[in-house]
Amino acid sequence: MKVRITIFAVVIIALVAAIFTFNSRNQRNQSTTATSKQNRSSKPVKSANSGKTLVVYFSRREAASSIYKDKPLPIGNTKRIADMIAKKTGGTEYEIIPAKSYPRDFKTTSEVAQRELDENARPKIKNPLPDVSGYNTVFVGAPVWWGDYPMVVHTFLDAVDLNGKNVVPFATSEGSGLGNFDSVLSSQYPNAKVLEGHFERGKDVADRRSSVESNVNRWLNGLGY
Repeated sequence: MKVRITIFAVVIIALVAAIFTFNSRNQRNQSTTATSKQNRSSKPVKSANSGKTLVVYFSRREAASSIYKDKPLPIGNTKRIADMIAKKTGGTEYEIIPAKSYPRDFKTTSEVAQRELDENARPKIKNPLPDVSGYNTVFVGAPVWWGDYPMVVHTFLDAVDLNGKNVVPFATSEGSGLGNFDSVLSSQYPNAKVLEGHFERGKDVADRRSSVESNVNRWLNGLGY
């Protein structure tokens, strides 16, 4: 009888411990989710157009090409979007230029990008980094590579502090949307306000420029520009 009572008591204690552990984990998860949501907003820290704007971007400079045809383009798709943003906002552009250029054809570039992602690489940047201290809003754009920012953009993000600023992702892709750009910025800069981002299909940027610019301007209008 005593053995049964002891076993019963052990089971009760185990159940209570399990319930306590579950509740603790749930509270931590809710707290993490709340922090993430608090860091993502359509409302800027200050009005987006109340201070200086910096438009940071990475775009393939050499033989920028469409995904399906490797068609050479005179200007990379992401650079075109960056130019539209700078035109509308009056912002200053900063191009992330890798110390080692990516391959000319898309397939090889894709393979290099995947290897860098797997290695969590930080490719070197050729040009001097900008002084971001005087900017209120910083746009950070790139093509989506394997669902993420190209790793050379991570090099930039590791090197500058954008906490306390409005930070805005933008991207070109063929169906990946913004990838994980907003979550990368939220994680990298927990004290920044990550505003609603925007993406355009690379093919549309190349072939339907005026329509794309209208889309970009509507998005920027929603941010207060």
